[in-house]
Amino acid sequence: MNRYREEILTTENAFIKNFNAFLDFLARPFRAFVGFVSEQVWGRLSDSFHVASSRIVARFYETRLSGLLIEPYCFWQYGDSKHYQRFLPGSGKEKFETFQDFFTRRFAEPPKITTSTAWPCEGFVCESGLVQDLPVVRVKGESRELKSIFGDAASEISDQYYFSNVYLHNNNYHHIHAPVDGTVSRIEHIPGQLLFLRPWAYQTKPSLPALTNERVNVDIVDRQGKKWFLSIVGGPLVATINLPDFMKVGKEIQIGQMIASFALGSTCCVASPYPPAAPVGESVRVGEALSTVRF
Repeated sequence: MNRYREEILTTENAFIKNFNAFLDFLARPFRAFVGFVSEQVWGRLSDSFHVASSRIVARFYETRLSGLLIEPYCFWQYGDSKHYQRFLPGSGKEKFETFQDFFTRRFAEPPKITTSTAWPCEGFVCESGLVQDLPVVRVKGESRELKSIFGDAASEISDQYYFSNVYLHNNNYHHIHAPVDGTVSRIEHIPGQLLFLRPWAYQTKPSLPALTNERVNVDIVDRQGKKWFLSIVGGPLVATINLPDFMKVGKEIQIGQMIASFALGSTCCVASPYPPAAPVGESVRVGEALSTVRF
């Protein structure tokens, strides 16, 4: 009987694997099309057009009319139209009045962090690896290392550091939190495009938008003197990347403290001295251990 059940399970698993491979095969042309549109159509429009378009959409999401979208959206994404009631409005109001209130929602109760390192955001790990093993990406005819995502600090990042790119879907929580206790040592704003962020649209180069898009880079020196590099990357419809007033060079921050916010879609890249606990393809949450290393 046990052997019979094992054979059934093996057959079922093989069927599921083949079916998923078939779906992936069917999706490839669509992914390639989205990537083409992002790079060759949308990407050829001016940066100012990207920003202006994003601001128009953001203004709608700040109207009371947009608030009517919250419950249908929650039912579609979470299967619970009242999902938003687990959070606080991002605007600081008592009630959710606009869709932006929901998109920038805050924890009603912050996650308890018991580790030395923590993921700074919620999302999907779309690329990860030792810096020296990462591919060189072609962008508009130029070859760029992924370290260049971090701007002026690229030369400081050791080849023995670990890179992670976390894609935040629009249904994710959209604030960035400190991954460690430490001191802010650098803040850099890099203007740029607002290419689509969907990692599956870029085939073998899921981090391409992080090389071209507007972003804010933040470096943190932890209590052991090791430097952490964060790049907070905007995408289409992102009107702003906001840093709280207290975020200044020299500021002492605590692990889990909120250090940045997005108004609509985004990505967060991290270059860390320790290997990440989550592999590519896995979802992570704010406060979960970024690495198994403790100090």
